[in-house]
Amino acid sequence: MKIFKFVMGMLIMGWFALDGMAQQPLTAMQIMEKVYNRPDGNEMEARLSMILINSRGNQRVREIKQYIKDFGDVEKRIMFFLKPADVRNTAFMNWSYKHSDKDDDQWIYLPALKKIKRISSDSKGDYFMGSDFTYDDLGDRKPEEDRHRILREEVLDGESCYVIESIPLESDYMYSRTVTWIVKDKWIGLKKEFYDEDGDHLKTLRIKKYEKIKGYWIILETEMHNVQKNHTTIMRLSDVQIDAGIPANIFTERMMRRGMR
Repeated sequence: MKIFKFVMGMLIMGWFALDGMAQQPLTAMQIMEKVYNRPDGNEMEARLSMILINSRGNQRVREIKQYIKDFGDVEKRIMFFLKPADVRNTAFMNWSYKHSDKDDDQWIYLPALKKIKRISSDSKGDYFMGSDFTYDDLGDRKPEEDRHRILREEVLDGESCYVIESIPLESDYMYSRTVTWIVKDKWIGLKKEFYDEDGDHLKTLRIKKYEKIKGYWIILETEMHNVQKNHTTIMRLSDVQIDAGIPANIFTERMMRRGMR
């Protein structure tokens, strides 16, 4: 009987230990990894409206066709500008290497020059096509490139969020830090504040709309507001198709030159 009680006691202690392990709070790095690895399908095709709003409230709208495809070790994205006429046939392509320390490869095709320009690392801080997104913002920043810490937990837009501060490991990065509000269980960055090299608030990214499509949380509308310039860029997706079949040969320099017919 004593042996039975001892064994049962050990089993109960083991169960509580396992339960305690299961309830261990997530670290800031684990939270950021969940955001980075959030499933969103292997392919996405969509129309993208880029709305630029200046300090006087004047708007410019650019219509884009966007394709994204996951090839396993690399995720490829290509954007074709459809209108207005002054940007038509401009194309941008980004390759993100998910399991490598290699930086993103980026190219832009400017039809007026009939030339494809590779975006150098020194140009990643430049703003993309007059928007409030830099080339670096359009790329893929890995969690291990920053040091993260949980500042607090709070509710934002009715969603329970972790608030995470991220400080880049490299000393010459364009942002001194970012602060991100991450929706628990959905692992979506609902809001993100960017601070410049002097530590001043530069801009804020807000997720204005997201929906579940084919079982995946898909971000449909974002708003980036540059508080220093009082300039805003809205990115709005429509006609979204997930895993509908995108040919691999779309993601080439040849297609950038050819454009959408």
